[in-house]
Amino acid sequence: MTEVKVINKSHHPLPAYATANSSGIDLRANISEPIVLKPMERRLIPTGLYIALPEGTEAQVRPRSGLALKHGITVLNTPGTIDADYRGEIGVVLINFSDKDFVVNDGERIAQMVVARYEKVELRLVEQLDETERGAGGYGHTGVK
Repeated sequence: MTEVKVINKSHHPLPAYATANSSGIDLRANISEPIVLKPMERRLIPTGLYIALPEGTEAQVRPRSGLALKHGITVLNTPGTIDADYRGEIGVVLINFSDKDFVVNDGERIAQMVVARYEKVELRLVEQLDETERGAGGYGHTGVK
């Protein structure tokens, strides 16, 4: 298990995995009063959490499926990426895609955070790429079955 150092300036317990096989840790709103998200409105919701990720990892902030399905609430920049050298407060950019107001309450689980390893690459300029069966086909190219 990878250790991630965290400062918790919120008034909520440290986030934890909900089940033994959960991949994401739920992030909670850390706000002094409820925030009303009007239809199509987006807001940065603070969590009160600050992390120091190990080099070679990132944290991805993702929507919670229940909020998306039941209320049309999602993370706008999905997945939001937290780089290993970022030391500011984790914020979640929520948007309301429904036709009704949505109230974000203090302590509400608003997103999930997944920590993942990534590969650094070196881009090399070339004149052409190797051929594949798929080629340049994309955006629905393989059809619907």
